[in-house]
Amino acid sequence: MTSDPQVRDDAAAEAAAKAKSSRRTRNLLIVVIVSAILLNIGAFLVAPPFPPGEPGAACEFPVCFINGNLEFPPPHVLWDLDPSTSLTGSLAVGFDVSITNTLLTMWIVEILILVLAVAATRRRREIPAGLQNFVEWTYESLRNFAISNGGNAAVRHVPIFAAFFLFILLCNWSGLVPPVGKIPLLRAPTSDVNVTIGLALVAFGYFELQGFRTHGAGYLSKFFPFYEFKHGIGAGLIALFVGLVELMLEFVKPITLAMRLFGNIYGGEVALAVMTALTIAVVPVAILSLEVMLNFVQALIFSTLTLMFTLVAIESHHEEGELGEEGVEAVEDVRKAEHGAAPSAAA
Repeated sequence: MTSDPQVRDDAAAEAAAKAKSSRRTRNLLIVVIVSAILLNIGAFLVAPPFPPGEPGAACEFPVCFINGNLEFPPPHVLWDLDPSTSLTGSLAVGFDVSITNTLLTMWIVEILILVLAVAATRRRREIPAGLQNFVEWTYESLRNFAISNGGNAAVRHVPIFAAFFLFILLCNWSGLVPPVGKIPLLRAPTSDVNVTIGLALVAFGYFELQGFRTHGAGYLSKFFPFYEFKHGIGAGLIALFVGLVELMLEFVKPITLAMRLFGNIYGGEVALAVMTALTIAVVPVAILSLEVMLNFVQALIFSTLTLMFTLVAIESHHEEGELGEEGVEAVEDVRKAEHGAAPSAAA
């Protein structure tokens, strides 16, 4: 009983400390928001917005304000290595040998990853600490995530999964660093469809290569199941049709990988540019915080889909398993019809 007053005093002191800490956090947040608003107002008065390429010209709200912050999809060419192949027009499609700002930023990200890898593994310790501990924790987290989704078959492909995730994540986040995207020299690599298509083609080549490595020429039986003709012409034609659909969908995979990543990253840049132009401080900061999370999710989606496509390519192909549930039912109905039995109710 004698300890009750002491317990109450300790609880009161703890509550007072928490209240004081909460007030400090709130006051700091208010100071940051007010400072950001004042900085925005000061920047507007000292260096008002101007139309792109026309410093000092009058800028009408809101169109000019938005255009001053907005980058259009074509990347800025820094060095044209072959002027004879230069493309003109915002929607030009072709082959142009040049160094763009997205390519330069991508090289910077790659160098950063290599420097971190070397620094983390240069003096490895049995009990990791500091940067080595962080890198090992990151890799182990990605490894556990991959295995939890793909099982033991995913262990072999964890390095490519982790490499895609870390590289794309840093490329995505590079666009949120103030100098990147605000000067012609630097721009987020994944906001350029050329970069995302390149990444998707690398992923496509990897999981197709793994399919052929595992099954050899038999991998093509997934798309050309001629063996089904032994069950009848009807069953063979249906299986071949389903296989050709699978072949078409196989070539759709890199397109969806590239366009999903590009669309989300570039769309986030547009949203951030519009909100920055039309509002002050608070809303852009909220959008920026949301972009940090969405960029993480997009990197995870791309790398996870690459892993799943790889596992699908290397799984054993049963004669009927590759047709899918509806395809198997259709083949079964043809077989029953050929033997005089009634089709399944599902058909």
